Amino acid sequence: MSRFDPRGKVNRALLACVSEYDHPASDEEPQGVSGQLPAVRHNRTGLEDALRRGGVFGAGEVRGLASPTPDDFTRELHRVCQEARGLLLLYFAGHAVTSTSGSELHLQMRTARVLTGNGLPGSVRFSEVLGELAESNAEQVVVILDCCYAGNAAGIWHRFDDPKRKKHKILLLMSVQPNRCILGGDADTATPFTRELTHVLDEGGEVWLSELYTRVKERMAAANYRAEDDDSQRPQALAPPWKQDADVLLAAGPGIVVERPEPVPGGWFPWLRPLLARARRIFARSGRTALAALLAVLATGAGGYGILALTGDSGPCAPALELRVLADPDLEPAVRAAADDYVTSDANTTGEGCRRSGITVYSAGSAAVVNALGERTDAWQQPREDDNPQRDIGPQPDVWIPATGADVDRVTSAAAKQDRIFARLEPEAEPIAYSPVVLAVPEVLRAGLEPTGRSLSRLLADLERADSRTEVHRPDPEFTDAALLATTGLYGDDADPRRAEQELARTERPEPSAVRLLCALPGSGDAVDDRGAALVPEFLLKSGIGCHPLTRARRVAAYPDDVPGLEPAFVRVRWEDGDRDAAARDDAVDRFHTWLTGEGGRTVLGEHGFRSPTGERGLLDAASVPEGLTESVRPARAADPTTMDDTLVYYGDAHGPGRVLYLLDSSGSMAGRWDGPSGGPGILKQTLSGLGGEDEYGVWAVHGTGRRTHTELLKFGTHGRREAEDVLDAAEVRDAEADPRGALLDALAFMKERGSGDDRPQLIVYLTDGEDDGRLTRKALKEVVDRAGGAGVPVTMVSLSSSGCDQDRPATRIAEAGRGRCLDAGDDLVPALHDEVARIGTGEE
Repeated sequence: MSRFDPRGKVNRALLACVSEYDHPASDEEPQGVSGQLPAVRHNRTGLEDALRRGGVFGAGEVRGLASPTPDDFTRELHRVCQEARGLLLLYFAGHAVTSTSGSELHLQMRTARVLTGNGLPGSVRFSEVLGELAESNAEQVVVILDCCYAGNAAGIWHRFDDPKRKKHKILLLMSVQPNRCILGGDADTATPFTRELTHVLDEGGEVWLSELYTRVKERMAAANYRAEDDDSQRPQALAPPWKQDADVLLAAGPGIVVERPEPVPGGWFPWLRPLLARARRIFARSGRTALAALLAVLATGAGGYGILALTGDSGPCAPALELRVLADPDLEPAVRAAADDYVTSDANTTGEGCRRSGITVYSAGSAAVVNALGERTDAWQQPREDDNPQRDIGPQPDVWIPATGADVDRVTSAAAKQDRIFARLEPEAEPIAYSPVVLAVPEVLRAGLEPTGRSLSRLLADLERADSRTEVHRPDPEFTDAALLATTGLYGDDADPRRAEQELARTERPEPSAVRLLCALPGSGDAVDDRGAALVPEFLLKSGIGCHPLTRARRVAAYPDDVPGLEPAFVRVRWEDGDRDAAARDDAVDRFHTWLTGEGGRTVLGEHGFRSPTGERGLLDAASVPEGLTESVRPARAADPTTMDDTLVYYGDAHGPGRVLYLLDSSGSMAGRWDGPSGGPGILKQTLSGLGGEDEYGVWAVHGTGRRTHTELLKFGTHGRREAEDVLDAAEVRDAEADPRGALLDALAFMKERGSGDDRPQLIVYLTDGEDDGRLTRKALKEVVDRAGGAGVPVTMVSLSSSGCDQDRPATRIAEAGRGRCLDAGDDLVPALHDEVARIGTGEE
């Protein structure tokens, strides 16, 4: 490992802080955890602020989890492991226990209990966390543990079975020695280890992990912090001391004045430390005299309420109320950045310098959220084993920010059919911003497109004329509203959804969001990036995306005038029996909404590329319009909830169980290419795992040149994999020539008839050695090409010849006409064909 500076990379920090537990131990519940941990709330807010100020993590890259469940934690851990490309920092604070042998560390989440003889429900094993981190996309991982038995994590790291040595990118910083418990602290300050950790990060300048470990250890020794057994609490690291060529930069920000003074040597008068911090706050306030501040300090130290009351001070900050904000996945980075700014703003700060509220921003698939709010609110409020939106989506939100107000109408329509709804939606009248959905094309193709005044179908046709190799990509319409709105434009009023889906680049699984899609497109060193277009929200072309800018080709925007834009809505969500702190929660929601729609929120959203929700809809920060975007855009029609619901149904049909017809050249020339895994039947067998029990498929043996050009090996329908394999194993070469023209025309007619009543995906696969291509004369080839072009069924031509897919060869022309793919022996043929089949099929269960 080298000395690692993650600045400018795609970094992530996940802070899992469990301060509240559902099952604290009591006489009524002896199997609960050992108590609540209010100090951990301060851990989360203090460390979040320090990391955001540190200059290593950018906007939206620090995520705090307030008292997560195991599912919340593992879902977010997986997400950041997938997203991070530079540094991934995982921090955990909460209860933890070890197994009886001490070989495993269990991180106890909100629902944790300790059952005698029955394990530790509600906990996450640290070895499983290591496995997830080792497989992450991050270059470097730092794990910081502030919990009992934290030091045991090093032994688990050493015992972790990792044949590929991926664990060596993981460094550990632990709050205490192995087999030691630490004190939980109190409600007024963070726990000792995290308090000193945050102080060092805030000192300014570059803070490397090795220096952080050394400084925190020195400060804790000077303050004489004690563990539960009255032994000194000494932080641990995986392999200290660090070497200069094996270190990680964690902060590089300016020094700031912090409220955590240097520890007094020898641990003198530890009670003075919070009092000095308190005095510093009081001195800083306007209208306070030095005498008043001193009296307040003395009063607090002596326990004298009367003098404190004279100064009007209210004491240490109470834990802030936490708002839960659920956003569309494409909006999550911008909403999170706005929430981060709001939380530390004057609007969210009392006169005593305390936070009014905290905000947790999370996201989930838009279709799942609409379904849950419209039809499953009872299960969301009281999860069942077979129906648990809290596991699938997250906690019950206080605020929902969908990408379009039409989602509110979709929820309301679905809810009207239910006997009882446990959530009530209160949308604000006006959207908070606006962003068109655009066709983002590489700059080299901009000359072939009119940026405005065209429908999406016209734009795609223009793009095809500009460069026939252009690939158009779109995220998953079931996951984000932007992708769903783009799909309404693709399908149009009378379009064939199946054919519209064939216009798009064919991938096994669509990327879940536009952010992920733009990162997943090949880099500028790959020619595909220079011909890859994407249907995405315009704001991403201004604010950028979380992948390194040097890997991207520059893209400009074309604005389809028949695709509705994003108009994020601010929706207050009220839950039945959720009125215990309703007044305080309403006040917190109102304050956030006022700030978000005011100057502060407009500034943040403008920086992320959103336009104003009213008027000309110029860019919110109108000082400059990035090259490739249009300054003034006429808004497209508003999103229609019925059209969105219908489009989802059409999309599901077009991507439901598929149909595949295999044509296997069984003529005499195939004799030398028949047996074994690289022979014709063997190749087809290796693609069957891409088909599932609901997919329909069949196999024709192609031979004969008369009226009958094929025989049926496997009847078209649903099959078990073993049945299909047995048929292919028994297949034989025939002493005959083949007629590819006749077989393909029959196959196209057969599949067109099968697909006439629905939009299910279909595919024809023709595997041949190409020896009978001579029968595809100019007239015969034109007939097949014309029929393939109008049948609406992709044709994948597979040639066992190394030159079978050369330019202008029959296989190439037929595949292009049928919007399929041509594969020959020069390709990685088997996995490529498997991918083609898997895109159509549902796959093995």
